[in-house]
Order: sequence, then structure tokens, then C-alpha cells
Amino acid sequence: MTQRVRDRESQLHERLARAGLRATRWSNEPHAVYGVHDHPYAKVLVVVEGSITFTLARPGMGDARRAVESTSRRVPMKPGDRLELAAQTPHSAVVGPEGVVCLEAHLDVDQADRT
Repeated sequence: MTQRVRDRESQLHERLARAGLRATRWSNEPHAVYGVHDHPYAKVLVVVEGSITFTLARPGMGDARRAVESTSRRVPMKPGDRLELAAQTPHSAVVGPEGVVCLEAHLDVDQADRT
């Protein structure tokens, strides 16, 4: 990781912390695929390095796989991009050709209302 990427990660961590969020770092290899799933919590994702494309459905659409296939919205993300994902939102993702490094913070109900 270059100094420039380390500086970007530090700045993004600080920005999330100022918003009252505690982020953790995760990464994936090029072309990794996340199948359709959802989470019981809301979260914020910020790309530090690389790229990832999320495919989202509206929350509460029933069967997650059908919801993503029938009502999907693609969200390509690159360094500095932020995605706020509501709890119970069916989604899938594909990592770009250079891999991805992200910061992720889980939101409680009050935080999700404020962001």
C-alpha cells in the first residue's frame, strides 16, 4: 500500500469517526463475488482502494434473490465513494479487477436516521 493510499484511509477513518462511526477495514481479491444476501443492521461502506460494484434491491422485497434480479440498481464504487445500506436490503457485489479495500461501519437505528 502506498503512502497516498494510507493517507486516504486515515482521512476516511477520521471522517467516519467525526460522524460517530467506528469503521473496520476489509479487503478482497480481484473478481471476488458476494452472492445475494442481506444484513439485520444498516451500514456505511467507503472504498479506500480498488473498486466494487453492488447490486441493490429495495428493502422488504421478500425473496432476496428475486428482489435483486427484478428490482435491482447497480452501484459501481471507486476510491472515496460511500454507500449507505439500509438494514434488510438484499444486495450482491462483485469486486473489480484490482481488488478492493473498504471501511465499513455498522449503524444502530438512531445513527441510520441521522446519516
